[in-house]
Amino acid sequence: MEQEDKRQQWLDEAAAMRAGLAAPGVADREALRSRTGIAFLKDIGSGALPPAPIAELLDITPISVEPGVVVFQGLPSLAHYNPSGVVHGGYAATLLDTAVGCSIHSMLPAGKGYTTLELKVNYIRAMTDKTGPVRAEAKVVSVGGQVGIAEGRITDANGKLYAFATTTCLIFDI
Repeated sequence: MEQEDKRQQWLDEAAAMRAGLAAPGVADREALRSRTGIAFLKDIGSGALPPAPIAELLDITPISVEPGVVVFQGLPSLAHYNPSGVVHGGYAATLLDTAVGCSIHSMLPAGKGYTTLELKVNYIRAMTDKTGPVRAEAKVVSVGGQVGIAEGRITDANGKLYAFATTTCLIFDI
């Protein structure tokens, strides 16, 4: 697929996903407690539950969720710049934290939640408002009774790597 075609495909896929999302908000504890992680995330994608407000703030869109594997898309813009004239590293860290955390969440049974204990990000190259859409794809490495580990990568439509991360998450009863 041509470079511009894939970039446009990514933009179109994200627009289609956003069109089906509910208004940003926070799901209540019972909605979280009563669903498996995969059901909770799929309900966000279908519009049955709201996406987190930070997703709107940073222009992050859920693209796909399967057990142990999730994809989120971001569109870096001038609003995400730091004083050095490039997208702030916190943007990549947040996009990766979202993806790796949700990959772990997708494996949890009803009544379980998670929180990030550690996030390690390696930055490969800077993003700018010219980068275009980027995707964070995350995969679970291991999920146990108390700890989950996942890894993720941010790439553009050409497959260029911008950052990668690993996370360790605490798993707990809700």
